[in-house]
Parts: sequence; structure tokens; C-alpha cells
Amino acid sequence: MTHPAPPSATLPEAPGGDPVSLVVRRRIRRGAEAQYEARLSEASAQLARLPGHIGTGILRPPPGEAGVYTMIARFDSFASAAAWELSPERALWLEHIGPLVDEHVSFEKQPGLEFWFTPAAAPTLRQPPRWKMTLLTIGVLYPVSLSVTLLLAPHLLSWPLPLRALAQSLVIVPAMTYAFMPLATRAAARWLRP
Repeated sequence: MTHPAPPSATLPEAPGGDPVSLVVRRRIRRGAEAQYEARLSEASAQLARLPGHIGTGILRPPPGEAGVYTMIARFDSFASAAAWELSPERALWLEHIGPLVDEHVSFEKQPGLEFWFTPAAAPTLRQPPRWKMTLLTIGVLYPVSLSVTLLLAPHLLSWPLPLRALAQSLVIVPAMTYAFMPLATRAAARWLRP
């Protein structure tokens, strides 16, 4: 039995056109992981062609275990995210993955960087206070940024400043998203509780 995709909860437009993350968690049927991975590649390619799309991340279950996949699609604004949500391409994609999905665990729209701070098993969006998110982000970003700068600076001295900044961002953002922030939010989980 397939489960329909959850309705998109609508949030008011973020002030100043802040970026927004669509965070979708789905439990995939055992044995359907390879097919779902192929469909994820299709969705990533479709998203990459959309105006306002910033990036896509996939959090997979541990190797050898069936479980929950989390797809995080980042957009420059709520309007860009809504364009994807309402697109015929997304509707067709959801139709194709229907037989592969056991359960749609959650669908959230999160402004700014909040997707780093939502517990993976959270059924609803429960955010820590913004001051705690800010302090933790600075506490993790500073040493990562400093380390990357010290490692890359000798190799990039001849590059123009905009290219040096881009090269550092290309290292720092994935490192923060996939390694350091998930570790930090798990380690600080008790302190982050609202």
C-alpha cells in the first residue's frame, strides 16, 4: 500500500526573502533502496535546473539498514521553494516514488539554517532558541573556517579574493553541513532543547 505525500504546510513568507530548506523524511521499503537512490538522482538533477535552488543534500540510513532517508532541498526564498512544490515535475516524481515508500515521516519548511537543528526523529518542527543556534553555529564555524583558511591560504595566495572566498566556501559549507554541524547538534542536544 502506498502512502500519499503529505500536504505542504504553508508558512508565511520569511522576512527579507531568507533562504528556506524543504526537509522531507521518508521510510523506504526494504529492498527498494536502489530504486529510490535512482529516483533521488533524478530529483537532484531536476532541482539543479530550478531558478533559486541553492543545493540538495541527502542523509541516508546507516549502511545495511533499511530506514529513513532525509532529503534537504535549499532555496533562496519561499517563492522558489513553492515553485518546486507546485511543479508538475515534482508531482510526477512523487508518483514514481510512491511504490517505494513505506511512510512519509515528515515534511517541513525551515527558514534560514534551522534544518541543522531539527532532531532527525522529530515528527514536528521543534526549534531551539535562535540565540542557542547562533552560538553553536559560530562555535563550530569559527574553528572550521580558521582551519580551512590556514590550510588553503598558502595555495591560493595568487588567486583573486573572490575566487579564494569561493574555494573556501566550497570546502567549509559541505564540511559544516555533512560533518561538523550534525556532530555538534548531537553533542549539544540537551543544551539545545527549547
